[in-house]
Amino acid sequence: MLSNAQIFTAFWGTAWQQTPQSNSIQQLNDFFDYILTSSLIDQLAEYSTPTQTIGHGSRIGTATVTTSDPGQSVTDAAIQNMLQNEIANNAAFPQPTSNTLYFVYLPPGVVVVQGSSSSCQSFCGYHDAINGQIFYSVMPYPDCAGCLGGLAAFDALTTTSSHELCEAITDPVPGQGWYDDTNGEIGDICAWKTKQVGNYTVQQEWSNKTGSCT
Repeated sequence: MLSNAQIFTAFWGTAWQQTPQSNSIQQLNDFFDYILTSSLIDQLAEYSTPTQTIGHGSRIGTATVTTSDPGQSVTDAAIQNMLQNEIANNAAFPQPTSNTLYFVYLPPGVVVVQGSSSSCQSFCGYHDAINGQIFYSVMPYPDCAGCLGGLAAFDALTTTSSHELCEAITDPVPGQGWYDDTNGEIGDICAWKTKQVGNYTVQQEWSNKTGSCT
């Protein structure tokens, strides 16, 4: 688990330098600045263990990656390669720790392919780990009805981001932390059930304590 998540946001592609996408960067960074010390994180404390306590986190930086472009379709392997290359060669990227979580945002029109699945058809976001050491989450832009869920694009982004954030904290290496064999991770069980935390739309998460989405 990630005891005190340290979030680094990476916006991949030159499209993030142009409006309206450029405006979203500050908005998403503000979202993390707020949500990482909010009641959304407080409710995850029930998943603490005798050796790890889940507490508030922080956003430790941000960068727009323009040395390469994702193109119209990008694989998970290519995202991993980009991330590892930036960590190795870009001083703006922090070195990975047991609490570091990199959020990679893709611009509109980019399809993310993970195995035989693709964004908008099978998923709206996901998280994973490279060699069990570099924790990352991938956020395709929600420019399809299935990933908007009837929400405005920014609200859909914060909803999916909160979903993956809470899952990465409680199950950073998918399947090795809190995971239900039937229903998946704590966000999967409550997919598209939203609530307001402050001014932000976030997803409800499963609570073992209450036996419900909260």
